[in-house]
Amino acid sequence: MSDPGEIPVSPDGNPMTKVVFELDQDDEGWPPVGSERLWGEKSGKAELRLLNTPFFVRGIAFGDRIRIRPDHERREFVFDGVVAESDHSTVRLVFLRGDDGREAVEDRLRDAGCDIGTLSEFPNLISVNVPPTTDYAELRAWLSEQAGVVGFEEGAISALHRGRPA
Repeated sequence: MSDPGEIPVSPDGNPMTKVVFELDQDDEGWPPVGSERLWGEKSGKAELRLLNTPFFVRGIAFGDRIRIRPDHERREFVFDGVVAESDHSTVRLVFLRGDDGREAVEDRLRDAGCDIGTLSEFPNLISVNVPPTTDYAELRAWLSEQAGVVGFEEGAISALHRGRPA
């Protein structure tokens, strides 16, 4: 069992830091949270490389380098801007019929090289890290064909993935 005061480390053994992203809700109350916290590792002074795929933050993907600043009142680091994108993309899926069809969708995403994140509070929602090696145009076309099973949102599409021919 780990010490609750212990600082977590990245897969590379580097200390990780949590950063807060403040979120604005639309008229329909989306996203359902006011902020999201993601892990990163230092990549420079006041900079982190993100180690999570966000569920709600738009314009951010796994591996992006971001600027952070301390919020001394809250005793947290907060997002202060993007330094460089990573060529990864973020897609979010909502399963429209519970678990019906979920296994096939998740299998297809993994076959495409994607990583999937889940949250116990939102069981029908997954975040998808689309790595630079994935043909996103092909994956996007396939996701569009799954309209009765999933709804999807492009949270952050990298320049690399935007430039791939369909």
